[in-house]
Amino acid sequence: MHKFEYLNAFMKRIGLISDTHSVIPESVLKFMEDVDEIWHAGDIGSIEVVHKLPGNKKFRAVYGNIDGSEIRSSFNEIEVFECEGITVLLMHIGGYPGKYSKQAKEIFDSTKIDLFISGHSHILKVMYDKKLDMMHINPGAAGMSGFHEKQTAVKFVVDDQQIKDLQIFNLNR
Repeated sequence: MHKFEYLNAFMKRIGLISDTHSVIPESVLKFMEDVDEIWHAGDIGSIEVVHKLPGNKKFRAVYGNIDGSEIRSSFNEIEVFECEGITVLLMHIGGYPGKYSKQAKEIFDSTKIDLFISGHSHILKVMYDKKLDMMHINPGAAGMSGFHEKQTAVKFVVDDQQIKDLQIFNLNR
């Protein structure tokens, strides 16, 4: 292994989507080609969305309010996990800094979260919460269903306990 490869061996490239509502556009899949993992913040819509994702990438997801029994039996409502030294909370309806859901607040009270990811609003948001010393990302909506004018997704790098190199996919519907 070359020195450069060793330095990057502990880095993860993450693709983040939400609110696909049964549709994952090819352009979003292309945007995600270079990521190591894909995370979905709920409202997947149908299991076919999961099947369209590249099988060579780790996939994490939570179910959302529109997801039926097949999705709910395959994924949890909430995921708390570690990624490259940061603690991540992934849930569908969680709010954002200053307007967190009761359920999110309960988790924050018991666990130090470094990165909070939620969906539901169909509005892309990247915000830092100084009070909780935590980054919040809502990737907006990658699918076609809803009031949003843009299809959005996010990708970023987690490296040495840092979130960096954030890129945004933004396409007019």
